[in-house]
Amino acid sequence: MRRLFPVTDETAAKAADGTFEDAAVASGEPHGPGDRDWSLAELAHAYAYPELGPEPGSGGPVAWLRANMVSTLDGAGQHDGRSHPISSAADMRIFGTLRALADVVVVGAETVRQEGYRPARERAEFAGMREAAGQGPVPAIAVVTASLDLDFSLPLFTSPLVPTLILTGAAAAPDRVATAEKAGARVVVAGDGVGVEPARAVQALVELGHTRLLTEGGPRLLGQLVAAGVLDELCLTVSPLLTAGDAQRIAGGPSVAVPQRYALVSLLEEEGFLFSRYRRS
Repeated sequence: MRRLFPVTDETAAKAADGTFEDAAVASGEPHGPGDRDWSLAELAHAYAYPELGPEPGSGGPVAWLRANMVSTLDGAGQHDGRSHPISSAADMRIFGTLRALADVVVVGAETVRQEGYRPARERAEFAGMREAAGQGPVPAIAVVTASLDLDFSLPLFTSPLVPTLILTGAAAAPDRVATAEKAGARVVVAGDGVGVEPARAVQALVELGHTRLLTEGGPRLLGQLVAAGVLDELCLTVSPLLTAGDAQRIAGGPSVAVPQRYALVSLLEEEGFLFSRYRRS
């Protein structure tokens, strides 16, 4: 893996005419100094959350919501209904690192069903880092659902290290709420109607002590978060694949009135996969 942006002494070398060129070209080597396997600690440093303020008005954000998504060159956010076929080993390393940095992973019910979601697993490589940050052994999984149409016999609900959260509306069916709670899930109301209001969901998670938030979609949920203006950061893997077809984009639903501008923070590359990180301007 190598860093393409921001340009540093490691990623670029100064040519004789004063311009910058790729370090691999400048050194005459087949691979630049950054073209190597990155340790998990290096990835964690590269994707660290910004410093969060303890309370509103303290100078920093109280919570930070980032999304992690993958897309093909022609804009497909999945293939045959799943994201794994367009992913890579490096993408999965970053996927695991982003989970390890988060307090909670927010995911839509349809994605839980399609991707066969399981509870987050404890990883020894990140245990010390999470303990130092005051985090539990793994992030909680928070499922966004209006209908609570989920299989509560799955390990996501029966055997997580920390209870799985269900984000739903106040008008959700009482019998489904009771079923979720009986299975061991914690139901959190984040909307006055049947569905979830994104800003309310973020606030509810903050009130539970979760401030480093990560969403893994799917497209419908990400579209709702974008439309509500609550997404702070997008970590987007661009896969060097073309799939054609009618697969969903990474974000769906109604378009926003005015496109939202995000600024590029960093760009990594490995085997043709681009790992970009954008923050809201």
